[in-house]
Amino acid sequence: MQFYFADPHSPWQRGTNENTNGLIREYLPKLFDIALCSDNDVDKFVDKLNRRPRKCLDWKTPYEVFHNQVLHLT
Repeated sequence: MQFYFADPHSPWQRGTNENTNGLIREYLPKLFDIALCSDNDVDKFVDKLNRRPRKCLDWKTPYEVFHNQVLHLT
């Protein structure tokens, strides 16, 4: 199996990762210590992110793609 490792200090090589970091910042400020969040809070953030439609997934949610199940969001 081939692996790809992005170069250090090259965020343009990790587009999905950088986009996800930006989405997390909607819930947690940049300097916020995530250790102060409860496991329940983190689970809520993860659930919200996994149920958010993504352009790269043809406007499906990660949940829909992973579970092969259509959500009715509207």
